[in-house]
Amino acid sequence: MSHEHRFRIVLADDHTLVSEGLGHLLEPHFDLLARVDNGLQAVEAARSLRPDAVLLDISMPVMNGIEAARTILAENPKIKLIFLTMHANLTYVREALRLGASGYLLKRSAAAEIVTAVRTAMTGKTYVTPLISDWEGQAGVYGTEPHESLRNSLTFRQHQVLQLVAEGRSARDIATHLNISIKTAEFHKQTLMRKLGVHTSNELTRYAIRLGLTSA
Repeated sequence: MSHEHRFRIVLADDHTLVSEGLGHLLEPHFDLLARVDNGLQAVEAARSLRPDAVLLDISMPVMNGIEAARTILAENPKIKLIFLTMHANLTYVREALRLGASGYLLKRSAAAEIVTAVRTAMTGKTYVTPLISDWEGQAGVYGTEPHESLRNSLTFRQHQVLQLVAEGRSARDIATHLNISIKTAEFHKQTLMRKLGVHTSNELTRYAIRLGLTSA
């Protein structure tokens, strides 16, 4: 044990029991610098603590894991990002790997697999759990994301509104959640629809699912 390098890890998961369990699992093998419970905190922890790797969920409040990962890598491409999530959908896997993630695990993955994934990522390789069968063969079926450039043009606030719409929130709920007026929430929705070329909340939801912002 003494000859092993202890990589420095940040863990992001909004479920306290899951986070605590993962923390106990990781601590014998790595230096766990912080446990945070939303994507924005993950970005801030990566920025201030400069860990070797960030282990993060996809579905988290304030900022989801996909957006957090994109921001972290933009600020520090050397940080390895490993998703640990309940989402086995290949759309999520493809999006995570395309943005530069080094690993993708499911929460039902074995404990030893999580440690293996972190160590694999730190060697510069990518680890995808075998629990997602034939992901390499199927990932290409989806083709290139048609709205890639449009997605990249969205502001942070627009991403927030898109995620909340996808979660089925009304304009009133969005306004309350983001501490903005209902009129402003409606304005953001209309702007999103124009940018993305969609016309209904259901279409916005489908777009968000393709980006991994929601599971429903």
